[in-house]
Amino acid sequence: MKDGICRLNVGGKLLTNHLKEIISYRQLHVMDETHVINQVKEDVCYVSQDFYKDMEIAKLKGEDNTVMRDYVLPDFSTIKKGFCKPREEMNFSGKYKTGEQILRLSNERFAVPETVFHPSDIGIQEMGIPEAIVNSVQNLPDEMQPHFFKNIVLTGGNTLFPGFRDRVFKDVRSLTPTDYDVSVVQPENPISYSWEGGKLLSDNPDFDEMVVTREDYEENGHCICEEKFDI
Repeated sequence: MKDGICRLNVGGKLLTNHLKEIISYRQLHVMDETHVINQVKEDVCYVSQDFYKDMEIAKLKGEDNTVMRDYVLPDFSTIKKGFCKPREEMNFSGKYKTGEQILRLSNERFAVPETVFHPSDIGIQEMGIPEAIVNSVQNLPDEMQPHFFKNIVLTGGNTLFPGFRDRVFKDVRSLTPTDYDVSVVQPENPISYSWEGGKLLSDNPDFDEMVVTREDYEENGHCICEEKFDI
């Protein structure tokens, strides 16, 4: 099983930092506003099902640009939390007369999450999520691969982006042999789903045999992990 374990160095924090850099370059200096921009990311970003089509839409002007959204930043006085303006309230012709501080987001909405699928877009030479899934499963014995392709479970905060599950399914399906079924499941709460799995495992009568205790580690160091987990 260890041959199927793989790690990607692209996650939510990297996406937030990338969005900070884009906004700071194009509109407003926000490099010190990690919490605020993380909220912006969660509120307005989505995973595109057709990147190049959405990019063409994002180039359009005014109301023809259906991707564009205006995000009202918090001032922590009257506005405690930022929010996305309803499309019918957006001003396409000029600046708002209110004192609100607004970010206008267009291709950033889908270009930032795209990094999870194509890290090379920002110079990170790694596989994207779909390629990593397929590579991981294909490193397992042949007889196990069909079962794993039918049991892909998404966990973590990034999977909450609208369109994430559909995009993963589409890309994995295109990379997988046609005689294998592919199923991608998104739990109701993907953020805590891994913890819930660990909680169930801890109820196993043999749990003590599966772990390295603090005392064992302090006595033997990392060698005990290599021995016990065959790494």
